[in-house]
Amino acid sequence: MCGIAGVMGTNISKKLYDMLISLKHRGPDGTGVFVDDVTSYGNLDNLKISEGSFGLGHNLLSIVGCEPDSQPIVYDNYVLVCNGEIYNFKELKNKFNIDFKTDSDCEIIISLIKMFYEGSLYDAVIKTIEQLDGDYAFAVYDGKNFAAVRDPVGVKPLYFGENDDEKTFAFASEKKALWKIGINDVKTLPPDSMLYNNELVSNKLNGNINIPNLGSQSNLSKETLRKQLKDLLITSVKKRVSGLSEVGILFSGGIDSTIIAKITDDLGIETRLYSVGHKDSADLKFARKTAEKMNLPLRTKVIDVDDVKRYLIPVLDAIEEFNIMKIGVGMPAYIAAEMAYEDNLKVMLSGQGADELFGGYNRYLKFYEEKGERAQEDLKKDILNLYHVNLQRDDAVTMANSIELRVPYLDPDIINIAMNIPMKYKINKDDTLRKCILREVGAELGVPEEIVKRPKKAAQYGSGIHKMLVKKVLKDESFKNIQNKFDIYY
Repeated sequence: MCGIAGVMGTNISKKLYDMLISLKHRGPDGTGVFVDDVTSYGNLDNLKISEGSFGLGHNLLSIVGCEPDSQPIVYDNYVLVCNGEIYNFKELKNKFNIDFKTDSDCEIIISLIKMFYEGSLYDAVIKTIEQLDGDYAFAVYDGKNFAAVRDPVGVKPLYFGENDDEKTFAFASEKKALWKIGINDVKTLPPDSMLYNNELVSNKLNGNINIPNLGSQSNLSKETLRKQLKDLLITSVKKRVSGLSEVGILFSGGIDSTIIAKITDDLGIETRLYSVGHKDSADLKFARKTAEKMNLPLRTKVIDVDDVKRYLIPVLDAIEEFNIMKIGVGMPAYIAAEMAYEDNLKVMLSGQGADELFGGYNRYLKFYEEKGERAQEDLKKDILNLYHVNLQRDDAVTMANSIELRVPYLDPDIINIAMNIPMKYKINKDDTLRKCILREVGAELGVPEEIVKRPKKAAQYGSGIHKMLVKKVLKDESFKNIQNKFDIYY
């Protein structure tokens, strides 16, 4: 939805401006700033930012009706900037009888904080996030203290750090905004955690994701769990396309993205599929077959070694580290988002999280053979680490093209039911396809049988980009200097 930034120190006007400039791709539709009780809105290039000691900034990506002056939202002494979507804001408006002053769903956050405030901003924020269903990173200021919070899954990013020499503390949606003002030791705010003033003071704030302990999986029948999962998937997708007339899908032709495409199409949303890969890649082959069977429009881009070289720098700039695995997966998503932007889309959906929730990777079969139901612990570890690798990467490469990526499988209700489904319903030792119960849901939804039975191929290999990157591009002498600027993780 946007990029947010905040800074504390002396003479912070230039710092806040520089941070927002570095985040402009996240919100090209308008900028708002708050500095020491003075609020300004407009075009960032011409915006006058007052001098002061505390500032918040917001770059807007307008998706459904938001005006350029929608954030920061100011209520009396309270000021809010938020990157994200609150899916249950209408229900909360009715529940608490709240009248909005803006058309932003994020206004529900500051409304609840004001309502719950009884002398402690910290306590008011805790009570507020217990009510929220959404993907978000937000910061709120009450004139004395500020709090910054990240959603329970970590779908939306937030980073923070300080420069002791200049006595500056800051936070932002991307690391580069902090690097820009001389903060090099950048830390990630973990999911479901809070910064209070300049300290990480709390984590596991509201606990609305239920990852059960070993042995506490549901005793419900497979048929009941399958029906519940199907209904929750439809609900999750419906939340994420509310108010949209069209949506893009990061599409590989596999079961995860095809289920999402089938649901959006059934909901009457104009569904556009995007797939990227080498001319012989498995993803392109199956994406074309699946799109044809489902009668959905597919836009593809065939890339070669020269394309990988051309896209390497912008992808690195987006993901902010030289991580070959991230590049191999992130580049096709970057290019797909670029195509979606050219088609005037604002939102895309992906199948991120399905493999971790339902045992899609080949290693899970080995774990299951060795550990039985205890293999659920390995899925749990991967789910808890998703924010650090996959979610950060996918948000970065899509928002680099001013596209918001939403992830239906990582709805807390989906996580809750998935982690209560026994491993025996996810992985069958006699069925190497894995994700058994999810494939059955796909079949019930009407996904073509050929796709239901398509074997899993890791994202970095399905497009063919990883192979070109490792065997061709990174061996080119002209890229040696690029590698030296980053830590390299294989």
